[in-house]
Amino acid sequence: MEFPTTRVEQPVWVRTLIGWHVVFYALLGVTAAASLTADLSGRRRIVFLGLLVVLGLAYEFIAKPAMISRRRLPANVYRLLMIACVAGAVAIFPQSVFILFIVSPQIWLLSDRAHDAVPLSLLLITAVGAAQLWAAGWSVSAFWDILPWMVISLVVSILLGIWIDKVISQSQQRADLIEELEAARDELAEAHHSAGVMAERERMAREIHDTLAQGMTSIVMLSQTAAVELSRGAVDPVGARLAAIEDTARENLAEARALVAAFTPVALSGATLTEVLRRQAERFAAETGVDVQVSLDMPDDEVAGLPQGQQVVLLRAAQESLANVRKHAGATSVLISLGLSPEGVCIEIRDDGTGFEPQSPARGFGLAAMRGRVEESGGTVQVDSAPGRGTRVQVLIPATAQEDS
Repeated sequence: MEFPTTRVEQPVWVRTLIGWHVVFYALLGVTAAASLTADLSGRRRIVFLGLLVVLGLAYEFIAKPAMISRRRLPANVYRLLMIACVAGAVAIFPQSVFILFIVSPQIWLLSDRAHDAVPLSLLLITAVGAAQLWAAGWSVSAFWDILPWMVISLVVSILLGIWIDKVISQSQQRADLIEELEAARDELAEAHHSAGVMAERERMAREIHDTLAQGMTSIVMLSQTAAVELSRGAVDPVGARLAAIEDTARENLAEARALVAAFTPVALSGATLTEVLRRQAERFAAETGVDVQVSLDMPDDEVAGLPQGQQVVLLRAAQESLANVRKHAGATSVLISLGLSPEGVCIEIRDDGTGFEPQSPARGFGLAAMRGRVEESGGTVQVDSAPGRGTRVQVLIPATAQEDS
């Protein structure tokens, strides 16, 4: 059996050692006091007290540290020295035999394995029995008187030792289990922390993609258009392009500040989702020349009553779809529809562009970010498209999700 040396909380058997220490020193004191009133010669009394002193010092400086450190050499040295001191003390003063009640368990407390303790227990009982027999004059009658006591003492010592061994083993098992549970708890906490960090990174990536990246794309395209118009000598349209660039840059700056402070889009902070969608459509049409229409199949007050989290998801879906139309579709018209269905709130973005194969490997981060955001709200994303047939993106958020955020 193994014993913990460093624990946040010491095992029960270690915390109760103080009781063993008190009982041991108390019995030594009682034995020494009894010897002072016994009929012993001065020399025998001095030798007897010397043996008790040696035993007490050995217990203090060898046995007690060995019980904690589990070092075998000091434990073996103490037990052999203890057997010799007890046997010598009993030979001089037979009434001191009751010391066995405290020294027998020490053999087991200092043993790593049961089969080490049994021989030492047998050696202790034999040595003490021989000391008693020597004090009685080696007579046959004394032997038969002592033998039953020796057998009983050996049995009791072994049974007590087995019980001590079980207590220590169970204490060790519990300590190991507690240590494993604490390690598992720490690992779980670390895993949760890592998952939280990754989730926060993904959310930040989606927010940046849906706001800053798309705004920068608009600025780049407007700048390119302005440069082309300027090269053709068309000065008047350039001013409008520059004004659009300034507006987009200011909105991006506001979005960046909002990302630092919170995650609610700036556009929704002072307007309804309907107003923001119409504003997005107007700006997109002005920047690209694409005809963008917004259709509402639900009253404005119901739109305004949607939870903030749902409005953010619906707005981001529309923004991402428009960004894909700008970059890939080559469309001439786009229809944004917002309404209620038996399943919940639905927004649909349909274009007449070139389309694509939905089963082909996804390109870019946008569609994956949209799916991640919608699925976090308990919703679904459906993309219908085919080459040359345009694209339809439908985002549905269940009615139960309206309780969130």
